[in-house]
Amino acid sequence: MDFTKKEYYTNRERSWLRFNERCLSEARDEGLPLFERLKFLSITASNLDEFFMVRIASLKDMVHAGYKKTDIAGLKAGEQLELLYPALHEFVELQYDTYKKLDKECLERKLVMLEHHEDMDKAQAAFADRYFEEEVYPVLTPMAVDQSRPFPLIKNRSLNICAFLKREGQKDAFAVVQVPSVLSRLVRLPGSEAGEENVIRLEEIIERNLSKLFLNHEVLSAAPFRIMRNADLDIEEEEAEDLLIEIERQIKKRQRGEAIRLEIQKGMDKKLLDILKDELKISGDDIYEIDGPLDLTFLMKIYGLEGYEKYKRKAPAPEPVPELPEGSDIFKEIRKGDILLHHPYQSFDPVVRFVRSAAEDSDVLAIKQTLYRVSGNSPIVRALAQAAENGKQVTVLVELKARFDEENNIGWARMLEKAGCHVIYGLVGLKTHCKICLIVRRDEDCIRRYVHLATGNYNDSTARLYTDFGMFTCSEPVGEDATAVFNMLSGYSEPASWNRLALAPLWLKKRLLKLIKRETEHAREGRSSGIMAKMNSLCDPDVISALYEASSAGVEIKLLVRGICCLKVGIKDVSENIEVYSIVGDYLEHGRLFIFDNDCEPEVFLSSADWMPRNLERRVEIMFPVEDELLKERLIRILTLQFSDNVKKHRLMPDGTYKKEKCGDNERYSCQQDFCERAAELVKDSKKDVRNSRVFTPLTNPERKEV
Repeated sequence: MDFTKKEYYTNRERSWLRFNERCLSEARDEGLPLFERLKFLSITASNLDEFFMVRIASLKDMVHAGYKKTDIAGLKAGEQLELLYPALHEFVELQYDTYKKLDKECLERKLVMLEHHEDMDKAQAAFADRYFEEEVYPVLTPMAVDQSRPFPLIKNRSLNICAFLKREGQKDAFAVVQVPSVLSRLVRLPGSEAGEENVIRLEEIIERNLSKLFLNHEVLSAAPFRIMRNADLDIEEEEAEDLLIEIERQIKKRQRGEAIRLEIQKGMDKKLLDILKDELKISGDDIYEIDGPLDLTFLMKIYGLEGYEKYKRKAPAPEPVPELPEGSDIFKEIRKGDILLHHPYQSFDPVVRFVRSAAEDSDVLAIKQTLYRVSGNSPIVRALAQAAENGKQVTVLVELKARFDEENNIGWARMLEKAGCHVIYGLVGLKTHCKICLIVRRDEDCIRRYVHLATGNYNDSTARLYTDFGMFTCSEPVGEDATAVFNMLSGYSEPASWNRLALAPLWLKKRLLKLIKRETEHAREGRSSGIMAKMNSLCDPDVISALYEASSAGVEIKLLVRGICCLKVGIKDVSENIEVYSIVGDYLEHGRLFIFDNDCEPEVFLSSADWMPRNLERRVEIMFPVEDELLKERLIRILTLQFSDNVKKHRLMPDGTYKKEKCGDNERYSCQQDFCERAAELVKDSKKDVRNSRVFTPLTNPERKEV
């Protein structure tokens, strides 16, 4: 059969929008605490901003360039935009319908009262005016537009107010005021009672006092607006003499990129809109008329207000890792056997401790690490700098091309260089996305390599929000591979063969396809077969085609794909044996876990790579096996439990929509909540074998072999 037919695939961008719809469904779920729903609504707004700046911008670039190649579903760029525009406008309408319901609920409960400047009482109005004069007015820069003053640069994602002004004896004038991002967008008003917060948005205060910015003029009309610009960097890496300087130059262009989305307040004066359309060169479906406040990301500020804990989910603190007790020698514990970490249920502190201990240990000779996204005050970066200052050989690959983290990473790269680290900026034409840390230590018996491999970033902040896996090992074959990885990244050394690691873009995809093909052959031969996999996105056509072939051969395939999924289920003779689910919960599902039955001898892999062309062909990624039998069982159990979730799990339907499965008469089961409890139980019972052995049950075959 031909498994590459375009009708067997879903458009990537439409699939992403369905993911954001699943996030929005959490905001509309009345079973969730009120402030959690506000948080999810804010997340959908932030997601949508990035989607426009990168994906919609990319499609527009293709249209401008006359690019004719079709996507995985057989659609040209223009056809994709035609598909997306109605869905995007419908999504925004649903966002604001959700906002109105949540705002109404806040008002009814007398919680956070979002005031409009026309509705304030005298005391509040006097406070707002005083606040404007003392705090806001000195920061503002009103910008008039006339023959001598051209239309100003409107920064990407900035919130602005435009106005028509009238002065006797002169033509009506147009002006713009940017709402300053250096000031809080939420301003607390007097008159708040206990358990109640009266707040007003900063743009409301500015609009109320707009006439004070344009003395001797009458403000005929005014309205807020916001634009989104093309923020996809166009870096000519091979031509750049210094990649760091070239990226700094490109970052500045983000503020001047093509306007691709204009948000305006519903009912805006047509004359104001016409000027914006002319000056920004934007029209039609790129204009969004908003019935509510622009830029709903401000709701995250409301979520962060103190005193509303009963309207939020209390996030449990990450539990300690039992294999690494406080005060223990981390290197000694790793020598006892491989250690698996499951974040955020288990603490990220051991990873920080791993690097920090190496920095202070006189027996450590060298530290090598990749950094893709790190926190703003990263303890790992500080430990690396300290290690260099302590005389260690420290090599750090800082990926400068990590989208929207470029400036942050440039700052860290310069700081590490100043501390004496050897800093690599990444490879030309590739992003280095793998997560690996190698420590070379002189032990009593030999020089030994200790390695940490992970599915998620070395970011102590997101490690509390994202579910990820990590593993410590001092396996000599893995250590040799880790050394080879860094030699490739820093020089031109390419090993003839690898022991355990599979590296993209060279071998990882071939390895994946080979593993899928083996399951296909096993099914055809009547042997036990099965695939379970978890990832963020699935859109590589070669991998999907291989999965279709495996399904048609009888391989039972269960996939947990959080975001984009271009695979279709339920196609007769093609994907009838494939089930796809997505979990959108309190934590962002970020780990990549792949399990292949292998005729009842399961192989388990963790990886930094999703099954996407960019990960498999245009990035440096690592897939690594988990070989300890007890750790394998633990990972198989984790993924099996995730498929049992009946609270946060959505199932992909044959029509491309997702359906949230109802509990029915079954007991409610949330895997994320369960994992929190399991992590706590491991710590409570210090005598329990934390790698508790279980008999492995094959994925599909009722017969089983004992491990």
